[in-house]
Amino acid sequence: MNMIVAYDIADPKRISQVARILKDYGVRVQKSIFEVDAKGGVFAAMKERVEQVIVPEEDGVKYFPLCRKCAGTVEIIGQGVYSDPDEEYCIY
Repeated sequence: MNMIVAYDIADPKRISQVARILKDYGVRVQKSIFEVDAKGGVFAAMKERVEQVIVPEEDGVKYFPLCRKCAGTVEIIGQGVYSDPDEEYCIY
C-alpha cells in the first residue's frame, strides 16, 4: 500500500529522528512529507518506531493511505522531484 506521511514536530532533534526513520521506508517529497510503500507489516513497524520518538502532546504525524488507483492519479505542478538536503533545518 502506498502512503503519504506528513509530520509537524516541535523539537529539531525529534524532526531529524523522525525524518531518518521515514527515509528507511520511503522517499521525501517535501520537507515534512514522505511517500512510503507500507506493504504487509511495514506500516506497523514504521509507526511503532515513529511513536517511540515523538511527544504526542507537542508533535503530530498523519498517515494517508493511497489506493493503487489514487496513487496513479497524482498530479505534480512545478518541481516534480524533491532534492533532500544533507542536513535538517528549521524554519521559524
